[in-house]
Amino acid sequence: MPHGWLILDKPRGLGSTQAVGMVKRMLRQGGYGKAKVGHGGTLDPLAEGVLPIALGEATKLAGRMLDASKIYDFTIRFGEETSTLDTEGEVVATSDVMPSRAEVEAILPRFTGPIEQAPPVYSAIKVGGKRAYDLARAGEELEMKTRAVTIRSLELVEADARSVTLRAHVSKGTYIRSLVRDVAHALGTVGHVTYLRRTKAGPFLRESAISLDKLEEIAKGASLQDLLLPLEAGLDDIPALQLDSVSAQAVRQGRVLTEMPQSDGLYLARLGDVPVALMELTAGTAKVVRGFNLPDVAE
Repeated sequence: MPHGWLILDKPRGLGSTQAVGMVKRMLRQGGYGKAKVGHGGTLDPLAEGVLPIALGEATKLAGRMLDASKIYDFTIRFGEETSTLDTEGEVVATSDVMPSRAEVEAILPRFTGPIEQAPPVYSAIKVGGKRAYDLARAGEELEMKTRAVTIRSLELVEADARSVTLRAHVSKGTYIRSLVRDVAHALGTVGHVTYLRRTKAGPFLRESAISLDKLEEIAKGASLQDLLLPLEAGLDDIPALQLDSVSAQAVRQGRVLTEMPQSDGLYLARLGDVPVALMELTAGTAKVVRGFNLPDVAE
């Protein structure tokens, strides 16, 4: 079974769950059997770009990708707001106000740093136990509660008479469609998203992403290893903790390690080049947070 990351450059029109299904099918056709597959952060069908796909033991780290910050390029078209805040919805408000490049640049600092944001009504957030988009499609009026998010940076990339393209580095839970709505309202107009591309998800960059055509080559017999990033590529910000064979065996059995000289924090415990576990070290004691069942770990 393969273990690691495939970074997909997801095309517009393909859902994240569909992408996982495609990877499973291509791996099966390529002779890899029933590999465990998951994704590291939903990307809307209308969005494109970086979608980390976890294979095998890397699926244990998919949750960390959900918490990671992300970078998006997106285009706001001014003058029309839609029900979904993107190109799929019906127009619900219009405006003749077309802000200038200078006006857009001047407003961006107001949306940089910690902000409160109301998610779109067409989102997967649950309201009273039901998905908001299901309630919205049923015609219910929804008042979405605001949530705290962080916009680490927000900059203007290009502008024309009716639209602007921005680049945002955002925390988990940030809705770009909501950001577009709020920026347009702050400028005294309305707008919606016409283009959305994720260029970075956690440590994974657009430059590492592969097309569906490359993915198809796996199904036709191409080597998966040429495209697969190692499991630890998703942990590039975690320092390594080197183990010997005895301590690696103990960690695999879930035992704690004591009298550790390292400072407190999260570590990737390794035996040679093989990841053994994520471990939290506190006051000289290291406990297993997540173990990895990889070959040769205890040998």
